[in-house]
Parts: sequence; C-alpha cells; structure tokens
Amino acid sequence: MEFFDYFEGIYGDRWPALLEALKGEGLAAELHFGENLEPYFLDEASIFAAECLQVEPGMEVLDMCAAPGGKTLVLASKLQGKGSLQSNDRSPDRRLRLQHVIENSLPESWRSIIRVTGYDGMKFGLHKKESYDRILLDAPCSSDRHVLNAPQYLKEWSSKRVKRLSVEQGALLASAVDALRPGGVLVYGTCALSPLENDAVVSKILKKRPSMELDFIRDIPEGADRTACGVHILPDKAKGSGPIYCARMRKKSA
Repeated sequence: MEFFDYFEGIYGDRWPALLEALKGEGLAAELHFGENLEPYFLDEASIFAAECLQVEPGMEVLDMCAAPGGKTLVLASKLQGKGSLQSNDRSPDRRLRLQHVIENSLPESWRSIIRVTGYDGMKFGLHKKESYDRILLDAPCSSDRHVLNAPQYLKEWSSKRVKRLSVEQGALLASAVDALRPGGVLVYGTCALSPLENDAVVSKILKKRPSMELDFIRDIPEGADRTACGVHILPDKAKGSGPIYCARMRKKSA
C-alpha cells in the first residue's frame, strides 16, 4: 500500500518501530485551570509547540487554525487575561467545538480577551497586515496517525495529497508572515510525518519572505529530533507523544 511504502522510503530502518508506535494511544497531559472547569487532555508535544511561541501577558496573539482548542487553552494560560487572543477556524463545526472548549475549560477572566472568528486563514496577511505580536499556525495537514488508524482514510491516502497540502500550508504560512509585526514571533506546526509538509514549507517561506529568520528552539523534549528548521517529535522515541513538528521564526525589526 502506498502509505507504508512512502514512509518507509523516508524513515528507512526506523519505520517498523515508528509504525508500531503510531498505532498506540498518544501520550496526553491534563490541562485543568480551576474548580468547576472541564479538564482538557492534549498531547504533550502539542503543549510544547504552543509554549514555543513565547507568549507573555499583554501581547496580541493569533491562533490561526485553532480548533479543536487545546493550543488556544495553552496560549490563554500564558496571557492570563491580559492582551488579546484571536482564535480562528474556518470550519463552522470545528468552531462550535472550539467555543465549547473555551467556555468550559477557562476561567472567565481569561476568556474575556478571546475572540473566536471564522475567517479564511489565507486572508489574514491581506486584511490584518502586521497586526499581531505572536502567531501560531497549526496548519491543516495529512494527520498521518489518524489516517493510519482509520481504514477508510488509509485506503484513500496518496502522496499527491501530501503535495497538495504542502502548497496550502505554504499559502497559510505566507499569510501568517504578512500578519506578523516586525519583531514578532511565529510558530508553524503540523502533526504530519512527511518533511514535505514540515521543513520544506518553512524553507520555502524563508526564501520568499527575507524579512523572516529562524529562531531555533533550544530546549527540546527527550526523544525529539532536530531538523534543519525545527523539531519533530515522534512517538517511537518520545514515549508515545506526537507526531508533532514545529519551527519558530522571527520577523526582523524594521
């Protein structure tokens, strides 16, 4: 089957162990921000990716593809009700889930600065140029762990889809770059296995947008792999956590 051959070609001798780890349950941590609030369980690697954005109280932050909401919770916990957080997702169904998570898992004082929107992420660079101090782009991706554990999606998987998604991810990242203020920080992330959706997307934007430079992530989780542009956390080495890729960039000050 193409899925298995494709990733064996990328990971070689590592693929059998990685494949087995991908079939298991992910390693989730509990996010719980107070009594009478719903806990939320999020992959530890996803928490790491959100924390890499280096959000501080008072900042203006965009979570560009925010649903189902776990990373928005992490960002809100860093802001602590000071500044602003725009949690955006184009899908109405996913947005409902996002709103539920925000309303039921965060204290009111933290919720008050959050605005949920449903814009096309590719339009932010045009309509909100240089408007945010921090942007998290958790880009729609192949979601390979989910595909592997869903026979219907596994049957429909193709390398052409990976290439198509990488083009869309590049467009979203270009939009995010244009919406970021000079001196601002952007984290690009996926839950994809293929470098085509990860380092390749980041490398391309660095060539197209010379205002951006890599801000290498120094402290990484045990078992994580460093890549040319970022960090890839995979479950065979990271105790079940991942797959999560993230890279951090900074826009040069004018």
